[in-house]
Amino acid sequence: MHCPSCQTHDTKVIDSRLLQEGANVRRRRKCDSCGHRFTTYEKFEVHFPTILKRDGRRENFNPKKIMGGLEKAFQKRPISTDNIENILSSLETFLLQLGQKEYHSEQIGTFLMNKINELDTVAFVRFASFYWNYDNIDSFVKGLTNQALKFNRLSSVD
Repeated sequence: MHCPSCQTHDTKVIDSRLLQEGANVRRRRKCDSCGHRFTTYEKFEVHFPTILKRDGRRENFNPKKIMGGLEKAFQKRPISTDNIENILSSLETFLLQLGQKEYHSEQIGTFLMNKINELDTVAFVRFASFYWNYDNIDSFVKGLTNQALKFNRLSSVD
């Protein structure tokens, strides 16, 4: 680290402290040449993967966009905001642990559908309605019935 006083390359770390639940590090440093003391802050940078959309486009992972969809699905449902945030957090952890540079949007959608279905079947149906992007009610009912069997949690839809 360069000394801000004399521009020497060789500085010594005197003290390090974690800030914001370990997301940042504060370091007190001392220059061996001039004795100047200064503080540096380090922030961990996370690079999320690119998302391959159904139409072939590539998009950067956008947690705000996903959170918006989750909030719509759980609107007026008896599920806490913490539970909704935990779904997003578990998705982020899942993506980072696998370590791939790209994911298909279907992988993310399936992951989210499983998590939503565990918490609330009404939110599952709501999320499905805009995630699967059906053109009419009949195709939605057929698709939902097929997915209900797949997810094995919803009762059959008449």
